[in-house]
Amino acid sequence: MLPAANRERVLRAATTSFLAEGYGSSVDAIARRAGVAKQTVYHHFRSKDLLFKEVARELAKGVLVELEGEPDLRASLVRFGFAYRRRILSDEGVATFRTLVPEIPRFRGLARAMYAASAGETVRRLAAHLESAMQAGRLRRDEPEFAAELFLGMLTGQDRIKRLFCVMQKGEADSRHAARIVDCFLRAYSP
Repeated sequence: MLPAANRERVLRAATTSFLAEGYGSSVDAIARRAGVAKQTVYHHFRSKDLLFKEVARELAKGVLVELEGEPDLRASLVRFGFAYRRRILSDEGVATFRTLVPEIPRFRGLARAMYAASAGETVRRLAAHLESAMQAGRLRRDEPEFAAELFLGMLTGQDRIKRLFCVMQKGEADSRHAARIVDCFLRAYSP
């Protein structure tokens, strides 16, 4: 098998293992799951830490949600809100959160880089979108980054906690919820 294909198999197996068992997953178990020798894992990733960092980077990429160029502010925020909630509150989103948060003290530099590349980038893009709406008079003027963080918090806040504690099933995070949150946000920021 080609080395690139083996690397991808190792990454997929490691992702599955880390999401299921956290950092405590063994390299032996990851190699078995990937169908490769343990040496193959270490050929592609010199250490378990480096493998975990690569898995974490890949998982963080999945959090970014694009804001599309929609002229209707409410429609763009509802579409964004629904997509964001679907990703963050999905089984994989919740598992990613559960897996990464306990390891932040161990990987502080990685945690900062991951934040900048995922959640931080989402805040930056959303803030730019909201700033444009503020400049056009469609939203009350305020600090765009604060507005973006407030909106993202509204989209996930208590529902993420409910998902983490298995109180809410993933299907309960539907588009009606996103629309209600957007309407509340728009009332708060009406010009």
